[in-house]
Parts: sequence; C-alpha cells; structure tokens
Amino acid sequence: MLTGPVMRSKPLGRVEILTAIGLILVPLVLPYLGSAPNTVNRILVWGLFGIGFDILFGYTGLLSFGQSALYGTGGFVAAYLLTRAGFPYVWLALIIGTVAAAAVGYLVGLIALRRTGIYFAMITVAIAEVFYFVEFNPLAEWTGGENGLPGVPTPSLYLGFTTIHFTSGWSLYPFLAFCYFIGIVIALRIVRSPVGTIFRAIRENPLRAAAVGHDIHSYKLAAFVIAAAYAGLAGGLLGVLQAFMPPEAFTFDTSGQLVIQTAIGGRGTLFGPLLGAGVWLFLQDFLQATLGLGAAWKLVLGLVFVVLVVFLRHGIIGGFVDLYRWLRSRGKATTEAAEARAEPLVANGAATPDKDAPTPAMAAPNRAPSAFRGPILQATGLTKHYGGVVANADIDFIVNSGELRGIIGPNGAGKSTFFKMLTCEVAPTSGKIVFEGRDITGMSVTDVCQLGLTKSYQVNQLFNRLTVSENVTIAALAALRGKFKLDLLGSMAKITGMSEQVEHTLALVNLTRRRDTPVSELAYGEKRRLEVGLALASSPTLLLLDEPLAGMSPAERVETVKLLKSIARGRTMIVIDHDMDALFELAERVTVLQEGRVLVEGTPDEIKGNAKVQEAYLGGVHGVIDAQEAVAS
Repeated sequence: MLTGPVMRSKPLGRVEILTAIGLILVPLVLPYLGSAPNTVNRILVWGLFGIGFDILFGYTGLLSFGQSALYGTGGFVAAYLLTRAGFPYVWLALIIGTVAAAAVGYLVGLIALRRTGIYFAMITVAIAEVFYFVEFNPLAEWTGGENGLPGVPTPSLYLGFTTIHFTSGWSLYPFLAFCYFIGIVIALRIVRSPVGTIFRAIRENPLRAAAVGHDIHSYKLAAFVIAAAYAGLAGGLLGVLQAFMPPEAFTFDTSGQLVIQTAIGGRGTLFGPLLGAGVWLFLQDFLQATLGLGAAWKLVLGLVFVVLVVFLRHGIIGGFVDLYRWLRSRGKATTEAAEARAEPLVANGAATPDKDAPTPAMAAPNRAPSAFRGPILQATGLTKHYGGVVANADIDFIVNSGELRGIIGPNGAGKSTFFKMLTCEVAPTSGKIVFEGRDITGMSVTDVCQLGLTKSYQVNQLFNRLTVSENVTIAALAALRGKFKLDLLGSMAKITGMSEQVEHTLALVNLTRRRDTPVSELAYGEKRRLEVGLALASSPTLLLLDEPLAGMSPAERVETVKLLKSIARGRTMIVIDHDMDALFELAERVTVLQEGRVLVEGTPDEIKGNAKVQEAYLGGVHGVIDAQEAVAS
C-alpha cells in the first residue's frame, strides 16, 4: 500500500501546482485524442467521490461499502432544492447537499463504527441497502422514486461585466475541474496535517494509536464524515452533469465501482481514484463503442481488474512508487557497499566511534509537573477473573515517585495481566487503582495515557509501514495536542515543541541515524528500543516496561540495560522481565508474583536470598545463582 509520506515528501505546493497544470491541459490535449467531454467530466466526478473514500479507506483503513448512501443523499438534496423547491443558486444547493451528506455520515458513523473490520464493512452494506429502499419507497415523493429527479440546472458565474454559463460537455468542464481542484487541495492539507498522521496510525495499528493517547473512535468518525462530505458534493455534481439525478446513485453497484476504481489507481494516494476512474470509464467506452461488446464489457473489464490487482497489488500509482523505491534501495545499497570498501582505517588502529552508542540521559520534554505528593501509584485489592480462572487475586501494590520498581515471577504468575490492569487495558474484576491521587479504575487506556501513565509492550506494537520518526511523532502528538483535536488544515511544523520532542526521544533510544528507516526494516533490538521510545515520547510521569529484554541476544541485552539505566534517571518506572540479573541491577525494589498474588517484596539483595522466591522458581532447591539461571532460560 502506498503510504502518506510519499505525498508529504514533496515541497509544499508542488503537487497542487502540477494538478492545476494538468487540469488546464486536459481540454487542450484530450480532444485531439478522441476523448469525449462527458467521459472526462464523469471521471472528475468519480475522482472527487474517490478522494473522500481514499481518506477513509486508504489513509484510515476503514473499508466502507456504503458510500453510495451518502453519494445519493448529497445528490438528491441538491437536486430537490434545484428542481422541486425552485432554489435558484446551484453553488449554494451543492454546499447544502454536501452538509446534509456530512450530517447523515455522522449519524451513520455513530452506528457503523461500533464495530471494526469485516463487521464494520457489513454494517455499511446494510445501511446502503436501507437508503436504497427508502429512496424508492417512503421518500419517492421527494426523490422521484425510480424516475429520479430530472431538470437539474447547470451553474453560472456572474463576473460583474458578464455571466459565464456552464452548460454541458467542455463548457461544464472548468466548473467540475475547479471543484475537483479545491477538493484535492483540501485533501492534501488534511493528509499532511496532524490529523492525517493519526489517520495513518489508526490504519497501521489502532491498538497502539489508542495506547499512546489518541481517541481513535473520534478520529475514525471524523474520517467517515470527511468521506461523506466528499461523497455528497460528488453526488450533487452528478446531477448537474447529467441534468438529472438518477436513483442508481443509491445502488450497491455505485459503492462497488468506487472500491474497484480506487484499487485500480492505488489507495492511499488521493489521485488513485481519479486514475482508476479514468481506466474504468475509458475502457468501458472503448469496449462498448469501439469493440461493440455490448453487455459483455463488464466481463472483460472484470478480467482486466483481476489482472491489475494480481500484478499491481498497490494499484497503478502504487506500482510506480514501488518501482521507484526498489531502484532507490538498490542504488543506496550499492553506494553503502562502496563506502564500506573505501572507508579508510583509523590511525594507530583505533576503532571508529560508534555513532549509535548510548547517549547520556536527557530530560524528556514532560507535561506540567504534578502538584500531588505521595505514592504515584497505588493498587488495592486488585483482582481479575477470566471465567473460573483467577489471573490475579487481591494484589496490594504501591510505587513511590522517582522509584524504579522491578516485577518478577514464574511464567503464568499473572505479571502481564497485572500490567494491563494498571494501564486500564483490562478492567479489573474488583479492586481499585489510584494514580497521583486520582481513581483511574475503569478509565480507558487513552485517558490514563493522557494523565501520564503508559507502557511498552511485551510483543512489539509498532506502526510497521511508517518510518521510525513517524512512529515517535504519533506518540508525541498525543502528548502535545491531547487525545482529540480537529486541526484538519493545520501544519505539523507549527506544533510547538514537536521537532524537539521527536529528536529528544530518538536520541534517547539511540535511533537518530535510523529516523527515516521504515520500521519493517529495523533489526529486532532496534524495534525493542523503538517500542520503549513510543512510550517515552508521550512524556509519561510513570512508565511501565513489559519485558523490554525479551528475545534479545546477549549483546543487545547489554546495550538495552545501558539504555534503561539512562532513561531511568529522573523517572518513575516499573519493569517486568525474566532476566533477574538485569532486573536486580536496575531496580531499587522488587515485587515477586506467584499464581496471581504478591509473594514477597523487598530490595534486590533481600529477594536474592529469600527462601520463598527460591521455592517459587525451583520447588525448594536452594542456590540463588541456579535460580537466576533457571528464570533467565
């Protein structure tokens, strides 16, 4: 899939200027190639329709088959105003239709977004079918039923000294091209904005997007409403283009064609739906008119679609981008190999400095200091049942501000479940959690992250198709903007403290040199460091690390322990790990869990010689060194 950074890598304004030039050249070039003006106009309408759908599907990852309902809503509201209501202003009627579609999209989104994945898609299918039925039956008096609404007028523009009438064919093209241009400019601003960055985060990993402090439900709803607004405007333009608002706008075929065109052109590109519409409609005209295939054109076009999807999985634009990246990666690999061969030896045999060596600890850009004094975290009677299985039972746990607490225990001791309850990923069956004097029991993981309590995950939860710096940026956005803010046309560069916080975090986890590397290309140890970096970027007052050394080689463990020591300065941290040597080296106090309960608590030296701990790990066989080796293995 083509991702947002392709667009954002362009200098501001270049894409918009090239788009404007292309739209100006179309009526000057395409007539000589035999292109019918009505086909070109339909491509623009479908392309505008597809922009909103691409923001929803390509950027946010929400596949909706119900866009026809919103397309028809905007179109019929505008057409009704311009025909039966006698409303004289075409421009204003189109805007009203757009607003109506957005409002309906908001209500539909509230229902559909209660589920995710295939269930979300199926709900949108059902809603589209409901709208189709309502248009043909209860609302037939207003929509014309199976006859639609004929007589939709075309717009005109009064310039003071003359009036320009946009009638049909190439005469209507400037009006539609202007609408498309405004639509693409706004969409480009949206996907480059902080909101666009969060849309991509939701597409890649909604669980982690919520865990770093973003209200993903509200952002999904925003994407749905944006797509609805584009659909409503495109529906209104369809009526203007055809001088008739057809009932087919509400059919499932309309939604299906939109999905196909976006897939052909390339989702996550904004221009993919326009290109896909061009391929679809030009081939349709060619197969029907030139080859005379009649109704069989759908069969041939379906085969063409299958071939394109099989061989160009990211669409036509995505295919070109993949080719460009492949050529660039080959050139980069060749250059790096040449540099490695040509690298001179350091005088006197000294080793070349390791630029990725751990850096000194730096103060993370933090939220406003809390006025609370006392234990930063206190859990009382914390219990979690899964049916008849008791994961944790009656745990009392207190952590003081500035403390580095370790948690150990055999496999199945309930450590990860305990962590999930502390960060509100899992609601306790009973008990209470107090963070900085505030009862957070039952709050969402997003809300507690906004309060300053967050964690890294035992299994990496990263945004794999985004770069290292983009991953950190997503977490920093939640700390700097709050859990939800609709700065749709805002600039990332104007967020105070953003670049400093991202650079600070990258330096802290020793990933500055890898800032532009996609996460999927990182080594495992680097991914573990980035996992910690995402938690740090949200500026937590209490940081929980769930097995940060899991799966690492001995060398990676040594480097990560240095990193943890570095970031522990001035922070409150709780660390779970099976590496007892490393944990005893890091922690000031250690809590031992066994069978979901607190077995014992004390300093590392006290835990090392505790008979209960040896019993828990080795069944009564004494010897601290053997116990540590057994747990580490």
